[in-house]
Amino acid sequence: MAAVTEAPPLAPAPDTKPPRKRGRWTPYWLLLPGILWLIVFFALPMIYQASTSVQTGSLEQGYKVTWHFATYWDALSQYWPQFLRSVLYAAAATLLCLVLGYPLAYLIAFRAGRWRNLIMILVIAPFFTSFLIRTLAWKTILADNGPVVGALGTLHVLDVTNWLGWTAGDRVLATPLAVVCGLTYNFLPFMILPLYTSLERIDPRLHEAAGDLYAKPMTTFRKVTFPLSMPGVVSGTLLTFIPAAGDYVNADLLGSTDTRMVGNVIQTQFLRILDYPTAAALSFILMAAILIMVTLYIRKSGTEDLV
Repeated sequence: MAAVTEAPPLAPAPDTKPPRKRGRWTPYWLLLPGILWLIVFFALPMIYQASTSVQTGSLEQGYKVTWHFATYWDALSQYWPQFLRSVLYAAAATLLCLVLGYPLAYLIAFRAGRWRNLIMILVIAPFFTSFLIRTLAWKTILADNGPVVGALGTLHVLDVTNWLGWTAGDRVLATPLAVVCGLTYNFLPFMILPLYTSLERIDPRLHEAAGDLYAKPMTTFRKVTFPLSMPGVVSGTLLTFIPAAGDYVNADLLGSTDTRMVGNVIQTQFLRILDYPTAAALSFILMAAILIMVTLYIRKSGTEDLV
């Protein structure tokens, strides 16, 4: 019989500990400056304004927190026309930005070729100047004796806008149309850039596949291009509507007392009347209204993949 040899016993495994995770706190340290920035310049001012909105008193005697929530109802009941006007102006400007911006974004993404960078520079060129200067320029563009008003009168466009109540006679300045034009011009880049980013992500082979299936160009746009660009549409409309609803510069410089928006009321309450509780309450009402509308809009749009 062959000798049976036993295998030598295995050496005991060394007492090793799992490697220590290095730098697990690094992401939190990197986030710390941003968190502190939000706390100091966003959270604390919001808390201060919230406390201001429930105060009573005067600037001479001082304000005290008395939990006077009736200020919200008084502000809303007194200035609801300005709230409604702000929403309507912002919605009209957002719709115009979408109608004007989508074809341009489509051109940049699919047809611009070597001119793409130049067109992009022209899109963001308004940012090179002050917001105030850009708005004041529209006072010259929409002057009563200017070519724009003359062309609108020749084409009988003013007849339609007068019937809608957006202009008054042969005058465009100090009317709702002038305010909407200013909002559209100032916030148009905020619509074009997200749309371009979303359209650029679309694989061109999808358009080729649609053509191979004998889809017409309009069908391809309706079934392929537009649904895939919805994240850009949602982002662009939000980036346009939100600042437009709270804007006060365009209504102040291009409008009149009949076109005042809620931003103008808040500015007046803060800087002229010095009624801080009412101004703070108006700010929170505007913020809450925008949050509700944005939440409903995102749910209805059917996409959360925002650009």
